[in-house]
Amino acid sequence: MSCAATAGLPHVDADTPAVLVLPGSVTRAEVAGLCADVRTLLDGGGAAVVVCDVAGLGPPGLRTVDLLARLELAARRAGGRIRLRGPEPALCALLDLVGLRFQVEGQAEEREPARGVEEAVETGDPAA
Repeated sequence: MSCAATAGLPHVDADTPAVLVLPGSVTRAEVAGLCADVRTLLDGGGAAVVVCDVAGLGPPGLRTVDLLARLELAARRAGGRIRLRGPEPALCALLDLVGLRFQVEGQAEEREPARGVEEAVETGDPAA
């Protein structure tokens, strides 16, 4: 049995996120290239979300906050968004401190209840 190779990128549906692994230290000159990578993944890949693996970024600082803000801006301009994979608690606290909100992989969105949580109904409550 044989299979002919197809030209072009493999098919990726809109629900499958693209992944961008961020290197340990990102220089100011590399930020523009990473923003271009985000735009390319959103435009060419057909995904609506780019997952940024930040586990290897090292200790968080304002340079990391600037990088993530620029990546989010590039994603929004391309019609998508970024989601963080593997952030340290210190990075989450720093992002919260400066007022940036990112969706973290594995966390429920604000409007969604956490998995396994069900709404309880009191027996004395009148039906709505």
